[in-house]
Amino acid sequence: MFNLYAPTRVLFGAGQLNNLHKLAMPGKKAAVVISNGKSGLGFLPRLEEQMKLCSVEIKVFDKVEPNPLKSTVEAGVAFIRENGCDFVIALGGGSVMDAAKVMAMLAANPGDLWDYVFGGTGKGLIGKNPALPMIAITTTAGTGSEVDQYGVVTKPDTNEKIGIGGRDDMFPVIAVVDPELMTSVPPQFTAFQGWDALSHSMEGYISAAGNIMSDMYALTAIENIAKYLPIAIKDGNNLEAREKIAFGNTLSGFVMVVGGVTSQHSLEHALSAYHQGLPHGAGLVMLSKAYFSHFIIQQICDDRFVKMAQAMGVADAKRPKDFIDALGKLQFDCGIDNVKMSDYGIQPGEFETLAKNAKDTMGGLFSCDRCELSIDDCIKIFKNAYR
Repeated sequence: MFNLYAPTRVLFGAGQLNNLHKLAMPGKKAAVVISNGKSGLGFLPRLEEQMKLCSVEIKVFDKVEPNPLKSTVEAGVAFIRENGCDFVIALGGGSVMDAAKVMAMLAANPGDLWDYVFGGTGKGLIGKNPALPMIAITTTAGTGSEVDQYGVVTKPDTNEKIGIGGRDDMFPVIAVVDPELMTSVPPQFTAFQGWDALSHSMEGYISAAGNIMSDMYALTAIENIAKYLPIAIKDGNNLEAREKIAFGNTLSGFVMVVGGVTSQHSLEHALSAYHQGLPHGAGLVMLSKAYFSHFIIQQICDDRFVKMAQAMGVADAKRPKDFIDALGKLQFDCGIDNVKMSDYGIQPGEFETLAKNAKDTMGGLFSCDRCELSIDDCIKIFKNAYR
């Protein structure tokens, strides 16, 4: 049984940004959202050219940081309203796309952003007005945010990092997945972003929300990312590798649409809510072996861990532990096997607070676990992951 609604038109492949103008635009004046760094900036002239061909005026909002903040999203909403924009274009990685999606929703609805948040201190209201249309042009292969209906935003004063959305009108109307835009991503960030995409599918494959459709997406994504991520890290200009990782990433986005990820994402959100400088993918690297080992010990879906190991290239895998070994090898091959919590200032004394935060702010993902994780279980996973 599954319920699939994925309305985003996807332009996929090298050079596809050049074809954006051939599609009907959802408005006449776009707020282009980019990061406060270099991501997306180099491709802005190409986007400007495409919009000129469509007779679309653009205004650029260049304030989005990694792990985007509530205040940044609200500043973007003010920018959209002040400039009279009728749709939004995200040009950047996962943080930019997440922020833009949430800006598009809030720009069309009154009140504070946290009025529309489910979990934590959010009020759980549903915006009555449809979100502004949004186009996602991804410059990284990491989040799958170009094809899903959620955006993750951090409220630093309460240490809440929460997925916001779930509304059908928050799906991007168009996604451009062009690996030419990804060749300049540095090796370490290629690794972290790829690990995030991989995690969506690994979690999705053992999720209680999984189904035959999400399984198909997940195993194909795992196969492509595991094979080509080390290649792209070694040679960022390898377009075949970039394309295969981008393919796996977009498939992982569909895994979240038709299935669901598990509590590993909740645990990582807690880590980066308290340590904003921690890249999301790096946090998932730190947690992965300890997290999945916890489920292997429960012996609840042994066959699925074996199949994931096989998808990662271990053809003769027979034991769930072969999957953990494959994870370790892939981390080594990607040069991220020495990423440690202590490198980012995370201390064991925080683990109980982090565990409670994960449950309070992103508790819904715990319902996707095939066995219940208690606070003590979460603390144990953090401890086993700590270096």
